[in-house]
Amino acid sequence: MKRAFLFPGQGAQIVGMGKDIYEKYGIARKIYDEASRISGIDIKTLCFEGPEEELNKTENTQIAILTTSLAILEVLKSKNINADMATGLSLGEYGALIYSGIISFEDGIKLIKQRGYYMANLLPKEEYSMAAVIGLDSKKIEEVCEKMRENGKFVVIANYNCSIQTVISGESSAIDEAIEKLGEIGAKRVVKLKTSGPFHTIKLEKAKQEYKKELEKIEFNKGKVKVIKNIDGTFYNENDNICEILANHIISPVRFDKTIELMNKEKVDEYIEIGPGKTLTTFIKKDNKLAKTFNISTVADLEKYIEYEESI
Repeated sequence: MKRAFLFPGQGAQIVGMGKDIYEKYGIARKIYDEASRISGIDIKTLCFEGPEEELNKTENTQIAILTTSLAILEVLKSKNINADMATGLSLGEYGALIYSGIISFEDGIKLIKQRGYYMANLLPKEEYSMAAVIGLDSKKIEEVCEKMRENGKFVVIANYNCSIQTVISGESSAIDEAIEKLGEIGAKRVVKLKTSGPFHTIKLEKAKQEYKKELEKIEFNKGKVKVIKNIDGTFYNENDNICEILANHIISPVRFDKTIELMNKEKVDEYIEIGPGKTLTTFIKKDNKLAKTFNISTVADLEKYIEYEESI
């Protein structure tokens, strides 16, 4: 049987995430405590008590989600539950890289603290927003975005999530106009997202350049488990310049659609989303209705999954 671990990205956060895992498992407590020590942030209080407006700040969200995912991961590993490959959405790719050993736990926490800071604080002055487009072919979305850019309105695709969902990013006024245009040409639904930055677009070039300086300090290791890259949906290999890939990751669209294609091609039998939410397994189900998917964010989820594994 082939298993994949999936790590969620920004937007999955919820106040209270990881609390029962922390309370039940000593190894989970150790992850929260170590991540707090390394980062100088009280991650436990941020995750368990919020408040929501603090948790939702990019510089806090990223490290909170990653720490929660890694705490749950440690519990899974202690139960001898491992994967043949790993991936994530945006921020979530770091969970996969840490699991594989390509990035150490300590370096991963340090990097995500800086990544969140730069993405939150080195934004352009204009007002930006993002929107999820549901039920419209990405090529049609690309055409609308291209025509709008020709008219001086900045809108691009930031995430190719699955065959029926694409996320656009751009100036707020342009996003409002794009929402109207996409509805007119057949989008089933277009939903504005809570995020306020032009993430995964060229508008974060300054953040990319500063973050790259942090990446250059890191020693990357040979991975023990295959990891799929967001930027092109292929596996990392020994010839990759990981520093360049992760720097460009900030300004490049997320190709989770291609990630799903590769996992289908690799004949993955079981997908486990580790951390808050069900975003990634929902995307997988949209493109592969027969996929066996699991979400582990609570003690109850974990116990249910272990019971399932023991029964087969």
